[in-house]
Amino acid sequence: MKFIIAIIKPFKLDEVREALSAIGVAGMTVSEVKGFGRQKGQTEIYRGAEYSTNMLPKVKLEIAASDSLAPQVVEAIQQAASTEAIGDGKIFVLDLASVTRIRTGETGDTAL
Repeated sequence: MKFIIAIIKPFKLDEVREALSAIGVAGMTVSEVKGFGRQKGQTEIYRGAEYSTNMLPKVKLEIAASDSLAPQVVEAIQQAASTEAIGDGKIFVLDLASVTRIRTGETGDTAL
């Protein structure tokens, strides 16, 4: 099993969710986060005053997937979230040791 973490631009969330649903992803956790990478922030105007911020709003997706589905998940996220501009985000894939469904006690792939 794999644990996939993706950091994407907020306005791409619906497109990514639809792409993941199309390949059979049953669920995910979504969090609003802030961060920066190579973008190094941006300049914004608030109440007429210009200020610089180095923390940009992003969306963090967390998805548990079977080993066989994980490459499709990564590809779907990459294609749906891409704007071909700096700041599109990152996808991290980690090994997932175990999963247990609380309601039934199922473990492993059946718990996903």
